[in-house]
Amino acid sequence: MLLIRCPHCGARGETEFAYGGDASLTRPAPEAPLDAWVAYVYLRDNPAGPHEEYWLHAAGCRRWLRIRRDTLTHEIS
Repeated sequence: MLLIRCPHCGARGETEFAYGGDASLTRPAPEAPLDAWVAYVYLRDNPAGPHEEYWLHAAGCRRWLRIRRDTLTHEIS
């Protein structure tokens, strides 16, 4: 189990959180072509190593966190 440190509630188990996706993506402009939106919504890399992610503290303060997690070791920095 991951131990995620919430700045508001302290360290909590991952069962209190909901994964929110890749935090390194940049949203296209509203007038961007359809292929840019398709890539933004549906296409994802599967990185090995450090990765920026969004997590929602669903069973706690209900705030969004941005964390850096290593996908190989699950270490959170």
